[in-house]
Amino acid sequence: MNTRKGFRFTTYEAPDQTPFEKLFEIFQELITHTSGDVEEALDWLRELDKEYELTDDNYTIDNFIEDLKAKGYIREEFDTDNPEGGQAEEGYEEEPGGGILSITSKLERMLRQRALDQIFGKLKRSGAGNHRTGKSGRGDEHTGEFREYRFGDALEHISMTESLKNAQVNHGLDSFSLNEDDLVVEDTQHKAQMSTVLMIDISHSMILYGEDRITPAKKVAMALAELITTRYPKDTLDILVFGNDAWPIPIKDLPYLKVGPYHTNTVAGLQLAMDMLRRKRNTNKQIFMITDGKPSCLRLPNGDYYKNSVGLDEYIVEKCYAMAQQARKLHIPITTFMIAQDPYLMQFVREFTQANKGKAFYTGLKGLGEMIFEDYEQNRKRRIKG
Repeated sequence: MNTRKGFRFTTYEAPDQTPFEKLFEIFQELITHTSGDVEEALDWLRELDKEYELTDDNYTIDNFIEDLKAKGYIREEFDTDNPEGGQAEEGYEEEPGGGILSITSKLERMLRQRALDQIFGKLKRSGAGNHRTGKSGRGDEHTGEFREYRFGDALEHISMTESLKNAQVNHGLDSFSLNEDDLVVEDTQHKAQMSTVLMIDISHSMILYGEDRITPAKKVAMALAELITTRYPKDTLDILVFGNDAWPIPIKDLPYLKVGPYHTNTVAGLQLAMDMLRRKRNTNKQIFMITDGKPSCLRLPNGDYYKNSVGLDEYIVEKCYAMAQQARKLHIPITTFMIAQDPYLMQFVREFTQANKGKAFYTGLKGLGEMIFEDYEQNRKRRIKG
């Protein structure tokens, strides 16, 4: 079993939890930390069971594994080329007979829902599922406010109850009549659409110094993905990761996201993000960037890497400023969530933000999700074109 440090758990039992539900809560957290590695997650669960006595003879870890399979959260696959068993690939739990366990799309979705509940759990869900712009008029979302009828207002927006009240007040009951001056319309707001690219730094510094920074970033990405697809389905979210290079990842791959032995090629991430947004039809576009390190890498025209981890390399930094200015010309604001407090890095982010006329948050890991959500909504309201 891998000896990974940094997991801290406190004893907690929610009321009326079944043995499966109690273990499932812990397992979901473990599978997020282990980037979808079922074998490592189950090893950690067994260790926690030894320490905290999570199971008993009536319900064991083996029973839990069988329930995970029965409920469709993990699946067992058999290597047809090795029916008698053998060495399982890394990231899977090998079963007697050659079976290996992996998580299913059902559990991937549940992990996104769980991240959303953990980060945005106090927010009220909206059934309509789209952002308001702050501009009233002939829109498609009711505001609960009323105003006088104007020529051209849709008939379906007329409030008959309020209009009849007006008619009674204006004309009395004895000579009841209803005319245009009595009509009242329930005001509406236009629904905005936003295209967002979320950039996640997966350079090696995201797990340095004994602090796991990639798991909170991963949870934020899962929560934001679930929020947009369920609450704001007209919006788009693309996610990319950047290390020595940058590449997009599908939402379903978020639970498996890992840090690599990479430097930080911020320029490549920004280039890819802007390429993604150029293809979007939405007027409103934005980039969110989660990072904890300085830019330390560039891809040269000949394909070689230019790397410098010592201080802030002027050549790399100037390329970053140029990308920020280019995004500004394209009306794409960049919001940087900097998970580092080094003064010289904060100064770089300030100058980068000034070049883009965007925003920057200098934050630790606590509250990262709430800040990203709040900024997401504020940008949606501010960026709508009227």
